[in-house]
Amino acid sequence: MGKLELKEKIGYGLGDFASSMFWKMFGVYLLFFYTDVFGISAAVVGTMFLVTRIFDGLNDPIMGILADRTNTKWGKFRPYLLWLAIPFAIFGVLTFTTPNLTITSKIVYAYATYCLMMIAYTAVNVPYSSLLGVMTSNLKERTSLASFRFIFAFAGSILVLATAEPLVDYFSENAGVIDPQKGWQSTMILYAILAAILFYGTFYFTKERIQPPKEQKSDLKSDLKNLVANRPWFILLGAGISTLIFNSIRDGSTIYYFKYYFETQDAFQMPWLDIPITFSTLYLVLGQGASLFGVILAKPASDKLGKKRTFLFAMFLATILSCVFFFFEEEHLKLIFLFQFLISTCAGIVFPLLWSMYADIADFSEWKNGRRATGLIFSSSSMSQKMGWTLGGALTGWILALYGFEANGVQTEEAKTGIRMMMSFLPAIGAFLSAMFLLFYKLDDKFMVKINEELTSRRKNN
Repeated sequence: MGKLELKEKIGYGLGDFASSMFWKMFGVYLLFFYTDVFGISAAVVGTMFLVTRIFDGLNDPIMGILADRTNTKWGKFRPYLLWLAIPFAIFGVLTFTTPNLTITSKIVYAYATYCLMMIAYTAVNVPYSSLLGVMTSNLKERTSLASFRFIFAFAGSILVLATAEPLVDYFSENAGVIDPQKGWQSTMILYAILAAILFYGTFYFTKERIQPPKEQKSDLKSDLKNLVANRPWFILLGAGISTLIFNSIRDGSTIYYFKYYFETQDAFQMPWLDIPITFSTLYLVLGQGASLFGVILAKPASDKLGKKRTFLFAMFLATILSCVFFFFEEEHLKLIFLFQFLISTCAGIVFPLLWSMYADIADFSEWKNGRRATGLIFSSSSMSQKMGWTLGGALTGWILALYGFEANGVQTEEAKTGIRMMMSFLPAIGAFLSAMFLLFYKLDDKFMVKINEELTSRRKNN
């Protein structure tokens, strides 16, 4: 199959702009929202993240199986963007809504709304991710499509990180009274409306082209058997989980790092709105900008070095840089921001490669077994995101509690050390494990070209 038109690549990217706005709100601000705004302890939130996200991760394969068996005039995967954009938006707003309840009822409410949000996220994101595997079979176009996806993903993240705290401050003002609960809810309403519109854009501009072999009949047992026997799938699953642990711990601890480790949080004031811009906002926006730069580098780097080598180089470098980060103190502000740029660039390189490699694994499975289960395989990528995010988020909450963190108070030196560990050595472990997994990945670019040629020949003969 030939090249995709630019408008279709942009259309595909719109969907991850929407998803990433919510993903970044959950990954960066939700723990802080629960502890410092809603009033739930860090340990309770850490456990909640573990329980709800494991449950949600198990939903991913179910959603992949369901999507593979969906047949409509719009295709298998696109209809879910049409059907679920509005529920996705509504549950996002409810997650950042704070009813006046007892502490026990607050915990129940948090569990319920967060579970519903994650179910909606899975029901939209698994089909959306799977769409990449059926839009084109061209290997370089897949990497290009994945790069477009992550350019828009990081653009969505940048939008949230640049505007969330200022918008919360703006909406929190209520007749001279500061109401952060209203601020977070109103901010989320804006993001939710935009997300729904963008999902509709993806539905409209994209097209599904690759179909399962004509003789293929629905056989869940065979699909699961093939998946379990797919060694590259297991390897990439481990690499994906480790990468998300690396990223989620860094993101989740940033706002604590600047609020409790630095003596001052405000970098400068926006005089026309009288809103302070914090170091955490600048740090996170810089990180997303660097990640976007990494996404742009991913295709030319992988075209020259191959996907596997590019991935390994990026993750090993991120490991080293993250370890060095621990030794920076408040007076090393320039180095802190420099290393944020470098580490985030490494992360940005990796993400489009991961998703492009999942499409390769779907081709490998079809080539080897004569069956295609794109949704099931891509659901594993979503599952790896959720599991890495789960473990990273749970670890962040537990480690804060372990080191004696107390919300909205002066932290002990032990607590500050724990926060610094979450910005350095702990994510470094995730990056290192990710690279170690990929050392065993055998689907290099040369082998995938051969597979693609054989599959193209088979499809022409059917």
